[in-house]
Amino acid sequence: MQRRRLGKTGLEVSALGLGCMAMTNLYGPVDEAEAIATIREALDAGADFLDTSDAYADGKNEELLRRALADGYRAKAVVATKFGNVRTPDGKPGANGKPEYVVEACNKSLARLGIDVIDLYFQHRVDTSVPIEDTVGAMKRLVEQGKVRHLGLSEAGPATIRRANAVHPIAALQTEYSVWCRFVERDEVLATCRALGIGFVPYSPLGRGMLTGAIKSLDDLGENDRRRDHPRFQAGNVESNAALVRPLFELADAKRCTPAQLALAWLLAQGPDMVPIPGTKRRTHLRDNLKAAEVKLSAGEAAALARGIDDGQVQGTRYPKGQLPLLGV
Repeated sequence: MQRRRLGKTGLEVSALGLGCMAMTNLYGPVDEAEAIATIREALDAGADFLDTSDAYADGKNEELLRRALADGYRAKAVVATKFGNVRTPDGKPGANGKPEYVVEACNKSLARLGIDVIDLYFQHRVDTSVPIEDTVGAMKRLVEQGKVRHLGLSEAGPATIRRANAVHPIAALQTEYSVWCRFVERDEVLATCRALGIGFVPYSPLGRGMLTGAIKSLDDLGENDRRRDHPRFQAGNVESNAALVRPLFELADAKRCTPAQLALAWLLAQGPDMVPIPGTKRRTHLRDNLKAAEVKLSAGEAAALARGIDDGQVQGTRYPKGQLPLLGV
């Protein structure tokens, strides 16, 4: 597995990571034994960058990762987790970046993960009621105390990224990015990261399944699948969006690879600072995804694919209305 460096703080990870969110019932039922086997197979294959969050199933995702990292697997893993994506007392989406909460959240994550140090600690959502300097200042103290090795942000805007990086070097920004979701190119997010030497971790690199060819209508999602709440997957929108990404499937056929492999290869081709984290809960999908590193995509092919998929025509916002104020701040 090819390796890449995130940021300037010496963090080196596999070029493709593994997103663990779907391993705790957010996208339908999960076979825990299969999920753990998937994590361990990824590590055995050299895909060592594992991403979770305390927000995924109220910490249960971190607990699952702890079980997967037993039997010597912790030594093979670069563990990333996140804090600050919370629910307000009335149940609405919110963020908490208070310094005292940063410490509390970190200690709880360490306990759930069963590890002594978090390799990469992300602020999951920016809390606009707290100066980013205060939040990152608390995160910096965690590094000084040996509880965290490297710092990251998720879904932060350019100004926030710059201010945070002035307090302590930020190794990586984690934000949605794929061939059908390219706002980071237009909103100066990607340019800001590159100017500061911050690595980029695209989440949902397969468009939450839209770029795999598995989703063509609402009927392709289970009744309890969280994507049913996302505007891009609701009736009318999902059919239009499936048609929009057909150029991906056509090029995949021509290159004799799967659409998922091509979507990941497109991201890898965007630069050596890219480390996508496709999520899966099955070994079969993991094996398919890891082969993306073998797909050869020229600069011309990558540019043509981006031109063929006009992400400005995607129907529906990428998150439900209540979560939109937390993005890109």
